[in-house]
Amino acid sequence: MRNVTLILDDGSRFHGKSFGYEKPVAGEVVFNTAMTGYPESLTDPSYAGQLMALTYPLVGNYGVPPFTFGADGLPVFMESEKIHAEAIIVSDYSEKYSHWNAVESLADWLKREQVPGITGIDTRELTKVLREHGVMMGRIVFDDEPDNAPEAQYTGVNYVDKVSCKEVIRYNEGNGRKKVVLVDCGVKTNIIRCLLKRGVEVIRVPWDYDFNGLDFDALFISNGPGDPDTCDAAVQNIRKAMQNEKLPIFGICMGNQLLSKAGGAKIYKLKYGHRSHNQPVRMVGTERCFITSQNHGYAVDNNTLGDDWEPLFINMNDGSNEGIRHKCNPWFSAQFHPEAASGPTDTEFLFDEFIKLI
Repeated sequence: MRNVTLILDDGSRFHGKSFGYEKPVAGEVVFNTAMTGYPESLTDPSYAGQLMALTYPLVGNYGVPPFTFGADGLPVFMESEKIHAEAIIVSDYSEKYSHWNAVESLADWLKREQVPGITGIDTRELTKVLREHGVMMGRIVFDDEPDNAPEAQYTGVNYVDKVSCKEVIRYNEGNGRKKVVLVDCGVKTNIIRCLLKRGVEVIRVPWDYDFNGLDFDALFISNGPGDPDTCDAAVQNIRKAMQNEKLPIFGICMGNQLLSKAGGAKIYKLKYGHRSHNQPVRMVGTERCFITSQNHGYAVDNNTLGDDWEPLFINMNDGSNEGIRHKCNPWFSAQFHPEAASGPTDTEFLFDEFIKLI
């Protein structure tokens, strides 16, 4: 294993060993506190442009499942067609793996997809630095090639455009009772699975596609990476769709932020974001709390919601917004991931609530 160094923008250096593909990379360094789910997280398009540090120390011990596709064209065990994270940073990589569904090691997968992985990093100390300072840009350089390091770019880059589909894709065509337009900002495949499981036809469109001329019964806005302020075209299309006050609309993660922007609210960047399987949220107006899977670095400013809107969920750790709903029209959203994959499925009922509105 070659010696590598993670260099943060504040000058902090963390030394480790390379176990993935050997190339220098740069991006926004974020941490994820989940104990499992690295295949799903690595293939989550919302991690595009980011160096993902896992706080759970032992990683790789259950290997990687096969990259197979179902009859619907969706990956069976992954959340997209490839790894989207720029790199993975772990404390203790397990070279030997054991799992009934594993076909290769994490290292072999990373090398095949040309994604760096580094081990031997004190990820607890790294997380403390990021919690105190906030997420920051970083570079992974090889110690024997110290000058061969790219510059990191994240803020202002439209990562949604990089990961969104490029053409209209239909699922369950002609068989669904109702048609749902899915605005693909970087959708996880389990979101599509959750919709198809409920018997609808899904019309997946690029993030900036004007879907308003299509024949459909409801609108879904997906998760995605980066800054929602780079996605004004999507906001304008959503706003146009909202002229039909009876059209059911449901958004998840980035979808929550874009629906909020379409309703007139503002977005701000969280200090270090929410990336884990154990974020507690409360449904506003009730004592119902849920444990949720999350992956986002931006949040809706509750104070900027219009009079016709109200928060639907609130984060019990920091009080930030976790979803909104319209007081009269069938429009709502969740900042967390009710489809999980990976993580708890406590809130999958939100898909049922959406289908009931159609």
